[in-house]
Amino acid sequence: MRCDWVGDDPTMIAYHDEEWGVPVHDERLLFEFLSLEGAQAGLSWSTILNRRENYRTAFDNFDPDKVAGYSEDKINYLLRNTAIIRNRLKVRSVVTNARAVLGVREEFGSFSAYIWRFVGGRTIQNRWERSIDVPAKTREAEAMSKDLKRRGFKFVGPTICYAFMQAIGMVNDHTIGCYRFRELGGSSRGRSHF
Repeated sequence: MRCDWVGDDPTMIAYHDEEWGVPVHDERLLFEFLSLEGAQAGLSWSTILNRRENYRTAFDNFDPDKVAGYSEDKINYLLRNTAIIRNRLKVRSVVTNARAVLGVREEFGSFSAYIWRFVGGRTIQNRWERSIDVPAKTREAEAMSKDLKRRGFKFVGPTICYAFMQAIGMVNDHTIGCYRFRELGGSSRGRSHF
């Protein structure tokens, strides 16, 4: 059994089964997920996931060093790209956030070291019975959001930060009946949420 939010879209199934909740420390992939979660604001995740390859192509495979150097001409070029969501604030935020990632990397050694400190470097193992029980944000997501904003990041509200945390495995929010729950470290013991 899978988490009930997955549905029958093959792309969503593959994402759930292979990626969602798996701990990520790769700098490029962390930046990709942060960028995609920001693009998703106000839209469905499937809308973004189905354009993921287009986003990778448009944004140089989410290499923060390359994206940080984008000019206004490049941003305007991206805003004409019909294969991605052409929201000026969202597109510009990817460039702004790439520059902020470079600043974080300089201070902490890596974006991964910085971002994982919000959970003490370890995945929080939750025990949700149903997807509807999972909160939209948590104390950790609020702390992350506040700190990211202070460092100049955009599209990083607490709800976006929590979705990012779920995606990159900072929390295991697979429901207890989902086969991935135990595969990703969930156990029959521990704190339970009803």
